[in-house]
Amino acid sequence: MHELAFVFAGFAIGLIVGLTGVGGGSLMTPVLIFFFGVKPHLAIGTDLLFAAFTKLGGTVGLARRRMVPWSVVGLLCAGSIPAALGSLALLQHLGPTSEPVQRLMTTTLGVALLLTAAATLYKVVAFSAQRQAAEQAARQGSGAAATRPRHWSLPVLLGAVIGTMVTFTSVGAGAIGVTVLLLVFPHLPLPRIIAADIAYAVPLTLVAGLGHASLGSVDWPLLLQLLAGSLPGIWLGSRLVSHTPERLIRSALSLLLAWAGAKLVLI
Repeated sequence: MHELAFVFAGFAIGLIVGLTGVGGGSLMTPVLIFFFGVKPHLAIGTDLLFAAFTKLGGTVGLARRRMVPWSVVGLLCAGSIPAALGSLALLQHLGPTSEPVQRLMTTTLGVALLLTAAATLYKVVAFSAQRQAAEQAARQGSGAAATRPRHWSLPVLLGAVIGTMVTFTSVGAGAIGVTVLLLVFPHLPLPRIIAADIAYAVPLTLVAGLGHASLGSVDWPLLLQLLAGSLPGIWLGSRLVSHTPERLIRSALSLLLAWAGAKLVLI
């Protein structure tokens, strides 16, 4: 019975991701913890590989359409991959199942969810302004200048912060990453920013997920059940996206994420 529930949860979250683009990690991890009672370290480790496999398909499609700015991805990975490896080394030293680490994971996850809720709500409020900025950037940002950050160190530092956050919580490479990238790469069109965010999340979540697997923090049968539901869910959501009230869904999601984040911080 639990197996069908996991498949359905994967389908529902895949559908929401396909409809809104909100990162699966910000939804899957709290669902596993709150509704299924999965231990935080297992929920985070399993969700990291879940994200790696689901975003790999999106990256392949974007790369074929030449949407991915690989120089941006490289700068982000230069910060995020070493940060993920350092975080994994710390987890191995402390022990992922120890009480202090479990507390650190839940508190950090709560903060990450609150930041994701704020970023999601910001995208709702600034929806029209972002669309106008994206259209202007699309006209001006087709050359090499579009992939030039405000300062070369900013995407590396951003990658390091998100790499650490993702390794400890599986959250951070979605709404938070896109929001900050909009500020760091002001001339890069919004579709290419989203493509960069999806592409660099693949090696990051794969490294972090395999690191968690080496620590015994991945439930492989659970991962397969979630993927069995999420892949058709994402496929359906991406085809229904033009027929749904996106702003309403994003607003509801931001409230849900804020509730989950506050609950994790306060427990």
